[in-house]
Amino acid sequence: MKKMMLSTLVSAAALFSIANQAHAGTTLDAIKKKGFVQCGISDGLPGFSYADASGKFSGIDVDVCRAAAAAVLGDAGKVKYTPLTAKERFTALQSGEVDILSRNTTWTSSRDGGMGFIFAGVNYYDGIGFLTHQKAGLKSAKELDGATVCIQAGTDTELNVADYFKANKMQYTPVTFDRSDESAKALDSGRCDTLASDQSQLYALRIKLGKPDDFIVLPEVISKEPLGPVVRRDDNDWFTIVKWSLYAMLNAEEMGITSKNVDSLSAKPSNPDMSHLLGAEGDFGKDLKLDNKWAYNIIKQVGNYQEVFDRNVGKDSQLKIARGQNALWNNGGIQYAPPVR
Repeated sequence: MKKMMLSTLVSAAALFSIANQAHAGTTLDAIKKKGFVQCGISDGLPGFSYADASGKFSGIDVDVCRAAAAAVLGDAGKVKYTPLTAKERFTALQSGEVDILSRNTTWTSSRDGGMGFIFAGVNYYDGIGFLTHQKAGLKSAKELDGATVCIQAGTDTELNVADYFKANKMQYTPVTFDRSDESAKALDSGRCDTLASDQSQLYALRIKLGKPDDFIVLPEVISKEPLGPVVRRDDNDWFTIVKWSLYAMLNAEEMGITSKNVDSLSAKPSNPDMSHLLGAEGDFGKDLKLDNKWAYNIIKQVGNYQEVFDRNVGKDSQLKIARGQNALWNNGGIQYAPPVR
């Protein structure tokens, strides 16, 4: 009886393994065949994914998709974008409408374990906060008892805000909107007392208001919001590439490799780790089903993580967000990448 049970378990495991192997390369093969990455992004969030007057998209989330395209196709420009609301985003990924969701999406247990998705890392550590009008004279979120709160529907902000007000024995009235721009306009018009969202999004939405300097972000951060790219579960080859595309940018920053000096450092790497990352030594691209120039292409065309952060949300952007916990692990932050070896 025990032998039969063991045999059944082994057979089931073998079938599961075969099914996984059959599915493992589905997205990667499709991307190579069609010649571009279909990327699901936000419907307009400065710093993360936003189109300029000519329709060109930029942002820290956009650059995740560009990095993956550079790794697989050798060209960061081979990306097509699908703007999605918070409500639409998961359906678009589940249905195969997009290859990757890179849309300021929080990594949670239910999304990672119960929706058929898997997160490929964290490209921005965030937390929910509150944006309010300076004239209200508020110094703390704990003064929001009785407030009307604007919230974007389909986000985990709704639950986090409810938990925060309950924990602090305060009352509030939620007003939900499908699009982030709509919630910002409601705050601007006075329909809401405050707007709750990821702090990065609050800074991005504030610059869209009629008089941005009239509004402040309150100091409290009421939740953990690790934001990162999402792919379909059991699509292992594609998942691994997206994950290591992000790690390549983090490792490049740690090693001091930038889009400007990558050519000279590729010709003469200063240490073995740099040689491995840039493909000058070893055959580490093969493990990822990529050529050995995969990381070089990312760094040359997209940049290291610091370059991506600074130009989109940091010191060289309109948002001017400090690195904070998004600094590297050896510089006071928690961003950390495994090595290529």
